[in-house]
Amino acid sequence: MTTRGSSRSSISTTSVHVTALDGLVNVNSLFTIAVFVGLSLTTPNQRSLENRTSCDASIDVEKNLLVFEVVSFSFFLFSSLIAQGLKLAINLLNSKDVDEAFRAHINLKALRFGMMGSAIGSVIGCVFLMLSMINVIEIRLGMLSCGSKSTVHAVTALVLLVSSALLVYISTAVYAFLH
Repeated sequence: MTTRGSSRSSISTTSVHVTALDGLVNVNSLFTIAVFVGLSLTTPNQRSLENRTSCDASIDVEKNLLVFEVVSFSFFLFSSLIAQGLKLAINLLNSKDVDEAFRAHINLKALRFGMMGSAIGSVIGCVFLMLSMINVIEIRLGMLSCGSKSTVHAVTALVLLVSSALLVYISTAVYAFLH
């Protein structure tokens, strides 16, 4: 990372930030697709594959699915818009030559704050996407309360893998923010 001027700690020139923001927007786009896939896989009063009426999801589970999907989409959109705004600022501020688009000068504190806000939006979006996927699993395979092995295994794998990935993501984001 190179710096310019007397305020070396607050002004930064780097293409790493643009690349990181591009990656964040791309991942958020994939998650947004997952939101709509989750919505398209469920229909009202759908029977589960468990073949027991008592294991079918109630209308409350279907409502929760819709709420979690909308909230998840909202956080991914929030995160992507912040990242796109930061990219726009990087590309436009102090960049008069097209070839210098990835070397623009921007206040490092503002950039770090925006990137952290975008990362937090993505994390919260992932949590709500995971909750909505649990609802999709319950609607399709049967309620967790029925004890279906398929449901329990699917939910367990989902929660363990997503929670582990989020823990790694949060740890690296906090480390990058503090250093």
